Amino acid sequence: MTEEQHAHRFERGTDGPKVIVVGVDGSDSSLRAAAYAGGLARRQRALLAVVYVKPVMAAGAALGVPVAETTDEIAEDLVHYIRDAAERVKDIFDVRWEFHTFRGDPYNGLVTAADELKADAVVVGASEQSGHRIVGSVAIRLVKAGRWPVTVVP
Repeated sequence: MTEEQHAHRFERGTDGPKVIVVGVDGSDSSLRAAAYAGGLARRQRALLAVVYVKPVMAAGAALGVPVAETTDEIAEDLVHYIRDAAERVKDIFDVRWEFHTFRGDPYNGLVTAADELKADAVVVGASEQSGHRIVGSVAIRLVKAGRWPVTVVP
């Protein structure tokens, strides 16, 4: 590898996080994760990438359930909630943030988001679903992927 090629190579997490991805879905644990990630982004002067993964539910759509409209409404509600929270603390804390939506299941959506946004760290809320103890939560799957530091907020 030439010196010029090495200079342009992406290097994850060497000087602290520059991009922190946080997954939100409107649950209490995901909103706590967003607050935690916001504090981390502020202290590290990193970009906070707030990610909502729109579920793909072909079966629901086939039954006439307005899935796309519902997930769009959730995304809009999350944007308003985060924007209001950022506005309330703008004179106290300065955090650079962006809101992104991806489609798919939560795990694959967050993996895609972290890859595309070149995340140095991923923050998620602990699963609030009891079945995840058997199948495995999104957080556990992200940790097992071993591609980013993952923080799980209770």
